[in-house]
Amino acid sequence: MDRIEPRLSRRRFLRYTGMGAASLGLADLLAACGGTGATTQTSASGNPSPTPGFDWASQTVTGSFSFGNWPLYIDTKKVNGVDTHPSLDLFTQQTGIEVTYREVIEDYASFFAKLHLLLGAGQATPWDLIVMGYPKWLPLMIANDYLIPLDHDKLPTFQANVAPKYVDPPYDPGNRFTIPYMSGITGIGYDPALTGRQITSVMDLFDPAFKGKVGMFGDTEDMPNLTLLGMGVEPKDSTPGDWNRAAALLTKQRDDGIVRQYYGQDYVHALTTGDVALTMAWSADILQLQLSGSPQLRFVVPDEGGLLWTDSLCLPILSSHPLDALTFMDFIYRPEVAAMIVGYIQNVSPVPASQAVLRKQGSPVAESELVFPSDAMYEQLHGYRVLTQQEQQVWDHTFEPIYQS
Repeated sequence: MDRIEPRLSRRRFLRYTGMGAASLGLADLLAACGGTGATTQTSASGNPSPTPGFDWASQTVTGSFSFGNWPLYIDTKKVNGVDTHPSLDLFTQQTGIEVTYREVIEDYASFFAKLHLLLGAGQATPWDLIVMGYPKWLPLMIANDYLIPLDHDKLPTFQANVAPKYVDPPYDPGNRFTIPYMSGITGIGYDPALTGRQITSVMDLFDPAFKGKVGMFGDTEDMPNLTLLGMGVEPKDSTPGDWNRAAALLTKQRDDGIVRQYYGQDYVHALTTGDVALTMAWSADILQLQLSGSPQLRFVVPDEGGLLWTDSLCLPILSSHPLDALTFMDFIYRPEVAAMIVGYIQNVSPVPASQAVLRKQGSPVAESELVFPSDAMYEQLHGYRVLTQQEQQVWDHTFEPIYQS
């Protein structure tokens, strides 16, 4: 599978979110936030409806829209040596709406900075539809009133096919501004031949028996939140006291020599070469490795739980083609279309019915619980701590020195 390394790069970019934010002055970006946020209304159908300020009833399909996304984050197929995107082509064939698709996101920090510069000055962005991430950047967009509230009466396919786990998320109550594009699981990847036993707990990452053979992410998102879970603390309910205890545990892990390295995009290489026996990992990475020559590797959602991250689709304010973009958002919730995308990306699909489509096609992805989690696995997956401006500064000050030193 020669596409594996490029596909991995999309999620690995997130490891540089913290470093990019630091170079851009995250405190300044956060200080700029704090939009008012309006109350949610209900439409005649009972769905959340847009608040005053955007008139969906006056919108018409224009026949085109622009979509800004990560590199290699949609189904891709070479035709006569040229990369094409079958799901986008099918959308155009069936609706007549042309899509200008650009891979413009290198990391969320710099992408948010570009959006903030334009939207904060009252200028439209080049994109009608974007992908934005939780836990940090999507709340910033919402807080700044940078997103168009969705008209859920125009999202019937989403309503019919979305997995319950993604309805009414804590970072966007009522899916008022977003619907999920793709998700993934943060847990532990390991090589049983090197660990000598099954890995079942977050605390295995802190076991002195694996001194010098443990990989950790060098970030302020996955590393602190997974550690909190290992301590028995629900991240969303955690307090600064919990953060200090987690930081002390992580500092001891580092000082005792248990951590070989705080990894960015190279943790997969460290695992496949045996530099580490176990490491924090993302589900899609390990699945792709299993399917491409490393079947011995394992991914586990620890007994204390794993983390479910979500990248969402949303509409920046001042969009020139919002109804065209909203039509596409609903389109990808058709099971056959969702199967096209998730069959290529191999992250967690928010459309459970796409599993049957992939199963008919004989795709090995269809049988993976890392793409289609069972209800029992979903029960083990937790959200991240969503932080206020003041909390973010305290959080970063608490956890950044651990891996930056």
